[in-house]
Amino acid sequence: MTIGDTRVRLGLIAGETAAEIVESVRALIDHGILAPGDALPPIRSLAEELGINRNTVVAAYRLLSRTGTVETRGRGGTRVATRSSVPLEGYAPDSVLRDVANGNPDPALIPDLSPALATLAGRPVLYGEPTIDPSLEEWALAWMSRDLGPRPDLRLTVTGGAVDALERLFADALSRGDLVGLEDPCFLSALRTVRVGGYRPHPIPVDGDGMTVDGLRAALEAGVRAIVCTPRAHNPTGASLTEERAAALREVLVTHPHVLVIEDDHFSMLSRRPYVSIIGPEHRRWALIRSVSKFLGPDLCLALTASDAETADRLGQRLSPGSTWVSHLLQRLVVALVGDAAVMAGVERAAEHYRARNAAFAEYALAAGLPCRPGDGLSVWLPLPAPARAVTEQLMRRGWLARPGDEFLLADDATTRHLRLTVHDLDDADARQLASDIAAAVHAVLRTA
Repeated sequence: MTIGDTRVRLGLIAGETAAEIVESVRALIDHGILAPGDALPPIRSLAEELGINRNTVVAAYRLLSRTGTVETRGRGGTRVATRSSVPLEGYAPDSVLRDVANGNPDPALIPDLSPALATLAGRPVLYGEPTIDPSLEEWALAWMSRDLGPRPDLRLTVTGGAVDALERLFADALSRGDLVGLEDPCFLSALRTVRVGGYRPHPIPVDGDGMTVDGLRAALEAGVRAIVCTPRAHNPTGASLTEERAAALREVLVTHPHVLVIEDDHFSMLSRRPYVSIIGPEHRRWALIRSVSKFLGPDLCLALTASDAETADRLGQRLSPGSTWVSHLLQRLVVALVGDAAVMAGVERAAEHYRARNAAFAEYALAAGLPCRPGDGLSVWLPLPAPARAVTEQLMRRGWLARPGDEFLLADDATTRHLRLTVHDLDDADARQLASDIAAAVHAVLRTA
């Protein structure tokens, strides 16, 4: 008889209240007695074994499900949850294939830091001093306010990147098991942050105009306590909010002013689309995150978060237990770079390069019988008439490493018939060849289906 046997588990799980049963199951998992995938006893069996009302077991299983400890699989019963890994962005350094899956900016278009680094000498910053460098605060407040408009309660926080800001905002506003509204398909780092934190992602569909109104309404009705929205250059689809869509989303949010609304404007200076916001003037809990990683380089781990005063205060408190501040040298380097006309001209050239290369690939794809919208951002979201994962396997035989859409999937099965392709470093000949190879790969998959 194994530990996985229901009779054994009936004798191990204890408790007279839902809370006691929850703690008993967690202890069994912590000690390795219950493993991922193991089935918990049926509700009726456990209630009879413990001599309690079956509703108590129902409540315990519901609590375990809310915290992500177990999964309910219909006829498959209730089982200990398996923690699925979320794919990461970046290069595949050991691959001999041409990588169009990485989602990185072009290294040749990232500004040279050497001239700016030479200007950073100054007196040391000591413990207890303001965490935001005055020069960065002045520039960032002007930048954020220009887009957000007059908000008397606007405050600024500096974190070690956008994901750092997301993680700390979640930790302050949420408890383990809370629902978080995420766009579907979903930005990988946001999905990973939610899962690692023990929260539950709730899918909000995205179409060509961004987050959908019906999807947001359904998420709010389901009880999400936070929402992450990409206002432009959505990763992976490249969609950007229109003003009409943003206005409709703001109207839905009017009756939910205390839901934390986070806008991740990751592409900011590189975007070819105007910034529009779903954060209404009366919304109580909000944050706009802008990282410098895309236009100044991923190694400059710094993000600016504009938010309401209460969120800023609580985010600042969340910074205290860990890294109390982002290095003032790093902050001053950002100010030196954005204040350099040559650097900013280079940022503008980079933005136009990404737009032009995505548009060129979209034309080659169309000529190959694969129509797509180029969108905005570092990559192209290409719809396919065949399962994307099978197409990527065919592409590997042709020398290409591509990313299938199901890696970004929450609930929308249409995602499984898309590729996300980073094509901005391909010249015309290579882009045309990639489009041709994808068409051939699709044909091969369909022929063998």
